[in-house]
Amino acid sequence: MNEQQQSLLVQSASRFPPPQGIKLSYGTAGFRADASILQSTVFRIGILAALRSLKTGGAVIGLMITASHNKVSDNGVKVADPAGEMLTQDWEPFADSVANAPDPESLIQLIADFAKKEDIPLNGSKGATVLLGRDTRPSGESLVEAAKQGICSVIGAVGIDIGVVTTPQLHWIVRARNKESKPSASELDYFDQVSTSFRCLIDLIPNKSQHGIGKLIVDCANGVGGEKLQVLKEKLNWSDVEIRNSGEQGVLNEQVGADYVQKDKVAPQGFGLPDVGVRCASLDGDADRLVYFTIIPNGNNRINLVDGDKILSLFALFIKDQLSILTDDTNEYQPRVGVVQTAYANGASTKYLNQLGLHVIFTPTGVKYLHEKAHEFDIGIYFEANGHGTILFSDRFLRWLEDKKSTEKGLEKQNAAMRLWAVSKLINQAVGDALSGLLLVEAILQHMGWSVEKWNELYHDLPSRQLKVKVADRTAVVTTNAETIVEKPPGIQEAITALTVKYPQGRCFVRPSGTEDVVRVYAEARTQEAADELAASVAKLVDQFLGFHV
Repeated sequence: MNEQQQSLLVQSASRFPPPQGIKLSYGTAGFRADASILQSTVFRIGILAALRSLKTGGAVIGLMITASHNKVSDNGVKVADPAGEMLTQDWEPFADSVANAPDPESLIQLIADFAKKEDIPLNGSKGATVLLGRDTRPSGESLVEAAKQGICSVIGAVGIDIGVVTTPQLHWIVRARNKESKPSASELDYFDQVSTSFRCLIDLIPNKSQHGIGKLIVDCANGVGGEKLQVLKEKLNWSDVEIRNSGEQGVLNEQVGADYVQKDKVAPQGFGLPDVGVRCASLDGDADRLVYFTIIPNGNNRINLVDGDKILSLFALFIKDQLSILTDDTNEYQPRVGVVQTAYANGASTKYLNQLGLHVIFTPTGVKYLHEKAHEFDIGIYFEANGHGTILFSDRFLRWLEDKKSTEKGLEKQNAAMRLWAVSKLINQAVGDALSGLLLVEAILQHMGWSVEKWNELYHDLPSRQLKVKVADRTAVVTTNAETIVEKPPGIQEAITALTVKYPQGRCFVRPSGTEDVVRVYAEARTQEAADELAASVAKLVDQFLGFHV
């Protein structure tokens, strides 16, 4: 690091002192905290993003200011890598060190050491580009400014503010600018691509006149998804969709949004008895999660939830159907389809996917593990029950599909190839995206001629219960086999298994929390009473092995 660079970093860093007595940790969601204490962290992550761009040969990096489904007074920051995916895990410890460095001198030393180790040029000889996006939180604007200051304190780096966008839009734009060789890709290109792909799927529906599926009402969590869905509604001339909780009035994520709906299994604010019988969907605060629901008549605002597992099953069924039209045993190339879940996926969904003849694989909890595993297939589909997920297509598969589109003689096969091509363009392959996911669900339901009730009948969830047990030290629990088996402490897994086998269709696992000294217990069984009983018995067991005992 030359003297000019060092001096610039010292000057900038001294304007953003870190909050005292607070230690932050970079996880799947990046850094999240009360917005009032984030200025220093965001400034420093601006520096990290510029370094990441330099490390990747000047590739465009994304920096998003959002706290997703957290309350409006919170905010956060996360980095998007060149393929639009999450920041590589290798850099997470550096992110923690940078955020928590106590003073400018320690920070500059950290940066100098890291740049040397990673062979990052810090002499202004190379350019770096970081795209900045934010959601609708009032604190977003000043945090973007702090991030820009961080970026610009690295010589040769520029920060480009693309304004208010959904988190998935930022990831999509980063991916398009790098991977798809569209150096000026923008939000308008995103809208064009998803709307064109959606129209293509609708145009390819056989017997369209018989496939009306009625009105859709979307809860937009009073967040950024409201204004963006409005753009798509106008672009598609989509009269059958009604947008609620658009952010013009209510409070972001307060009794609204996919997280609230999925966890509490109640209708969001602004929904009620007049909506019984109508297909409803809910996005989260930054529009990267999606769930569907219907309101139960006279059910005191209770709902029938159609969660991420059901969305995954719908996508998997459609893709399998189109592939079966397109391929037969004579094909030299048989695309490998993989469905990726975590242990939290309802056992009934896994059974259904297995019955479809699909290859289901489990990973530890966390989007980064799911996304990484999905990359191993020609078509990798993953979703968490919370409604976050996407579909990944390999380059080899897309080349094969492109060839099929132009060489297939039969109309049915040609249409199947076109549909799969449209899905690859509609779905956001960088990250889970509630808007593109919503359009794909709607296109498939129209294609099938299905109501939301028929979709929900694909399988019936097994009753489940989740509990958490406070423990002295969560690191004492070591799991294996995608967190479904406990290796340490010895003896606990045998005891869990002995309890589980007593319950018909029983399944239970425990795993340490990633953030607090608790162990999470998940149990499912044929009846709710049995699931509750199994969870309580295993929680008691965990307490005996690991609880606070004098």
